[in-house]
Amino acid sequence: MAKDLTQGNPFSVLLKFVLPVIGGNLFQLFYTLADTIIVGRTLGANALAAVGSTGIISYFVLCFIQGFTGGFGICIGQHCGAHDEIAIRRSAALSWVLTAAFILLVTPLACLLTDPLLQLLNTPADIFHDSHTYLFIILLGTGATAYYNLISNMLRALGDSRTPLIFLVLSSLLNIVLDIVLIVPCGMGVAGAAWATVWSQLLSAILCTVAGVRQFPCILPNKAAFERWQSTAKKLLRIGFPMGFQMSVMCIGQVAMQAAVNALGASAVAGYTVATKVDQISVLLNNAFSMAISNYVAQNYGAGQYGRIREGMRASLLQAEVTNLLLCMILLAGRSVVPALFVESPTAEVIGYSNGYLLAVAPFYLLLGLLAVIRSTIQSMGNGAAPFMVCIIELVVRIGATFGLSRLWGYTGICLATPLAWIGAVLLLLVTYRNMMQEYMAVS
Repeated sequence: MAKDLTQGNPFSVLLKFVLPVIGGNLFQLFYTLADTIIVGRTLGANALAAVGSTGIISYFVLCFIQGFTGGFGICIGQHCGAHDEIAIRRSAALSWVLTAAFILLVTPLACLLTDPLLQLLNTPADIFHDSHTYLFIILLGTGATAYYNLISNMLRALGDSRTPLIFLVLSSLLNIVLDIVLIVPCGMGVAGAAWATVWSQLLSAILCTVAGVRQFPCILPNKAAFERWQSTAKKLLRIGFPMGFQMSVMCIGQVAMQAAVNALGASAVAGYTVATKVDQISVLLNNAFSMAISNYVAQNYGAGQYGRIREGMRASLLQAEVTNLLLCMILLAGRSVVPALFVESPTAEVIGYSNGYLLAVAPFYLLLGLLAVIRSTIQSMGNGAAPFMVCIIELVVRIGATFGLSRLWGYTGICLATPLAWIGAVLLLLVTYRNMMQEYMAVS
């Protein structure tokens, strides 16, 4: 039975929903953190730099997958709010098919482009081989990532944020064990870290699907679900593809940042890597609030409760900003110990690069929270144009600032490209949200 997000106090409803999502996102971060810590402390700084230099490419693919399957979740959530079980089953069935088609198309293409992508990022020659090995395996496992994100977004759209967490915790623990076994006793090096990530996420997807189908039989395809499939497929692609494209476009700017950092050498890459790994905590926390408000708004939009959408957005924003403020204070206070978590006896250069990134970015986490909550609210009400324009603004500002400011302030200028991109994006979203709510409240 789907959980109804159209009833109850918005603050408590969202808080109960978001806490498991936060837990799931943090455990998902353990996949990459376990790789990074174990690789750095057992194989050395060069191996750490090799894993770190590929991160933006795998993140690019992950962003598209999250947006693509997240759009499917919005469709299912809207049908859930309208209590239309037939539409839920049809949307779920087509979501499976479209995701499978995506996996079959993207996986071989991504693997073939491994070397050109690493060359595009100016990957240093001394870490190129390990970077290729790690990235190729991660891209080969794209299906596991897509599979997990699809079933997770389906369950969250139906109000269940706990089941994805339970199985992600189990697979995260398995990932850590496999990292240690494959890297150290088996001597597989960075390849062992990559295979541990892929196998663990695949297990999480399989277990989550088994439990999800038992709880919500409506997500299991049957013959009737494919009747009149064309209109459903068009709606899923109309929402899912732009969201995937928007999220991946944001990563293009980060690719430019990674390329600029790679050009500074292995020490810069290592310092930037450890800083961005802990910085991902902020990204994943805000993604959790984004997912929560997205599913909340989708159901209430389907039910026509526009006033409740505004109440929920305010509640979600308050929760997100309190969390961002606490995280900013923690990271700034403990920034000097961050490199030692990943590299044994880090050099002064690595520490300096790590500290420089956190000092430039962490104070602006409040902007990221505002961006995440308002963008998801707008998308879940069916407006894809404004979030797309926001992504273009982010892309232009991030790339322009990366290459423009780096000439003035070097590495610091590269780091400042991120908060500057957030500022430009938030301004447009605030205006769009205000206009949309005025329109909906006037007709309700």
